[in-house]
Amino acid sequence: MSEQQHARRQAEETTDEVEAFAPAPQQQDQGFDALLDEIDSVLETNAEEFVRGFVQKGGQ
Repeated sequence: MSEQQHARRQAEETTDEVEAFAPAPQQQDQGFDALLDEIDSVLETNAEEFVRGFVQKGGQ
């Protein structure tokens, strides 16, 4: 019996540790939104130059 209680306690502690380090989904969403806004801004101001950065030249 005590082994089961000990194992259960360890499992609960591990779960608590994982939850403590997991980033909040809202924070991730804000980071993605900021990145997408920055990309939109670059494309609005100079889309042609942005695309040229991805064009291969001279067999590169």
